[in-house]
Amino acid sequence: MSTIFTKIIKGEIPSYKVAENDKFFAFLDINPNAKGHTLVVPKKEVNRLFDLDEETYNELMSFSREIAIAQKKVIDCDRIGMAVIGLEVPHVHVHLIPLNAMEDIQFTKKVKLEPVEFEAIAKAISDKL
Repeated sequence: MSTIFTKIIKGEIPSYKVAENDKFFAFLDINPNAKGHTLVVPKKEVNRLFDLDEETYNELMSFSREIAIAQKKVIDCDRIGMAVIGLEVPHVHVHLIPLNAMEDIQFTKKVKLEPVEFEAIAKAISDKL
């Protein structure tokens, strides 16, 4: 059975896409910790980060880095934090979260955005790639 992320990648579930290549897909988290919170996932379903083959793991980190650099150009924040937890969806995913304080990465505070805000943020990050 496909994960929710595979359904997003296939376009079966709408998303605010930031970037895509042949192996990876990046999109805005719809329940973000901060404005610009982005998820980066491999297109191939793998449950655990360290179960990825070394090449895919390294490419995922490289792709995530590109997204984070673009995020920093668009989002007013001190830095972009990275978290890989993987308990909610059994599909490897990297959280790239704009941070100004440690609390911003703790998944306890969420921000509400309107669809037009999501669309503008996704486009702005994408345009900086």
